[in-house]
Amino acid sequence: MSETRTARRPHGPMGGPGMRGGEKAKDFSGSMKKIFRYMGKYKVRIFMVAVFAVAGTLFNIVGPKILGKATTELFNGLVAKIGGTGGIDFGKIGQILLSVMGLYFCSAAFSFMQGFIMTGVSNDVTYSLRRDISQKINRLPLKYFESRTTGEVLSRVTNDVDTLQTSLNQSLTQLITSTTTLIGVFIMMLSINVWMTLAALVILPISMIIIGTVMKRSQKFFRGQQKYLGEVNGQIEEIYGGHNIVRVFNKENDVVEEFEKVNQKLYNTAWKSQFFSGIMMPIMQFIGNLGYVMVAILGGFMVIKNAIEVGDIQSFFQYIRNFTQPIQQIAQVTNMLQSTAAASERIFEFLEEKEEDQTVPDPVDITDLRGNVEFEHVKFGYDPQQVIVHDFSANIRDGQKIAIVGPTGAGKTTMVKLLMRFYDVNSGSIRVDGHDVRDFNRSNLREMFGMVLQDTWLFSGTIMENIRYGRLDATDEEVIAAAKAAHIHKFIMQQPGGYQMVLNEETSNVSQGQKQLLTIARAILADNRILILDEATSSVDTRTETQIQEAMDALMRGRTSFVIAHRLSTIRDADLILVMKDGDIIEQGDHEELMKAGGFYAGLYNSQFEKAEAI
Repeated sequence: MSETRTARRPHGPMGGPGMRGGEKAKDFSGSMKKIFRYMGKYKVRIFMVAVFAVAGTLFNIVGPKILGKATTELFNGLVAKIGGTGGIDFGKIGQILLSVMGLYFCSAAFSFMQGFIMTGVSNDVTYSLRRDISQKINRLPLKYFESRTTGEVLSRVTNDVDTLQTSLNQSLTQLITSTTTLIGVFIMMLSINVWMTLAALVILPISMIIIGTVMKRSQKFFRGQQKYLGEVNGQIEEIYGGHNIVRVFNKENDVVEEFEKVNQKLYNTAWKSQFFSGIMMPIMQFIGNLGYVMVAILGGFMVIKNAIEVGDIQSFFQYIRNFTQPIQQIAQVTNMLQSTAAASERIFEFLEEKEEDQTVPDPVDITDLRGNVEFEHVKFGYDPQQVIVHDFSANIRDGQKIAIVGPTGAGKTTMVKLLMRFYDVNSGSIRVDGHDVRDFNRSNLREMFGMVLQDTWLFSGTIMENIRYGRLDATDEEVIAAAKAAHIHKFIMQQPGGYQMVLNEETSNVSQGQKQLLTIARAILADNRILILDEATSSVDTRTETQIQEAMDALMRGRTSFVIAHRLSTIRDADLILVMKDGDIIEQGDHEELMKAGGFYAGLYNSQFEKAEAI
């Protein structure tokens, strides 16, 4: 059952905060150490991969020298036949070829085994990373997500992990086999002729200089490629998620222009990183060809001097190719490792983000709590240097309906976030039945709360599943009863499939108000001790609002309820109204008391009444 938001509040059609503060580059070696430490749990399998890779490579290395014996046997046989002193011994040549085929078969078998095991390791590593990232998301504080786009976070789970999987699967085994080949071939070349080997080694320092230069220049481009890919994903997610708003405000050209800027940065870094990666092969091939020329001249001279056999020349040429090839492969692997390092530093940067404390020693048991809430001289600011709640105090008894009203930015929603410990107070305390909220395990504390927000959240699934999300063990009858209480049952039964109709982003026959009713039904089903209603009826018409208010009154009876409302007519029956302005409670009392006082609340209420009369 895939979960998809059918409606949300976008960060902004222009891309929002993007990658702000999220790209503190780490050094290459540090990033690689982290990923190898993470892979430590798979060290036995990685050791087996190394053994099979080395074995397969060694069997492959021996082949050319034995084939050289066949060439020598053929050459000597031809010379003897021409001179009339003998002929070609095809039986011996056949035995040599069969032994070479056996070696290559063993090499292929070992290579298959190491590839099979390494594929499993790379998939297990990426599976574990995605699992850890998913679990990490649930432990991160709310402020982390409020300062980043959804697309940027998703990029860690998708692009970066996929990049890591591809590079690990290819680069690790390639590095082992290339290094083994380089060492093994060098030994075999020495066994044939020292001087020819020295001639071939002239290309080595040139190759190393080129590899080092390219690595130094390309690392920043690979890192930038991953960074800007995350930004592009973030903008796409927001632009297309809020495309209706973009169209309403006629901002199509603006968002395209903004997207083009980031896309151009991605293009530039990707082009440069791929350019440096692409030039490695032709340069290394050119250097390798120079080695061929030098060895051909020196080898021909030595054959004339009878210093080596003809078959040795043929073997040596194969070894030169096998010697330059791993150098080219190592060069490619080093470029691939740049992508690995760039992806791993972003992944581990995310995994190392500071977490919320999920549990506390000796947590408070919520079983018998009733829902008394006390705010005691609460002081809070999202930035400690900019306090927005200065001195908030209130005493709420269980079962009371508390309305929090005030102008935009007064701190109404902030108080709810503090109550549920999405943020912790800077000073003062919030208590539930005499217990500080910091003495609860976060999950247990939040079990006490039911929420209906202005933003509806429904996932891709049936209507029955969406309502049951409030209490997963609820029966179908209980779900239907909750829907009836929310006045949405009749609408559901009119839909094709009724409660089994699947909701998704393409469900066009479900209005925003009806989605709100479904989330209210979910809250009714959850049956929590404390309710939080944040503009719960803002998306419905007046008639539906009246129905919802009746359902909410029945739901809130006997439960502590916090209602954040701009329509003051909906909270006239509240037991206590807290009037907030600039982070402080400036007035409190019931509707009648506040109206008689003729203060700030009375002014707000009368202004809304006058507007209603004018309409």
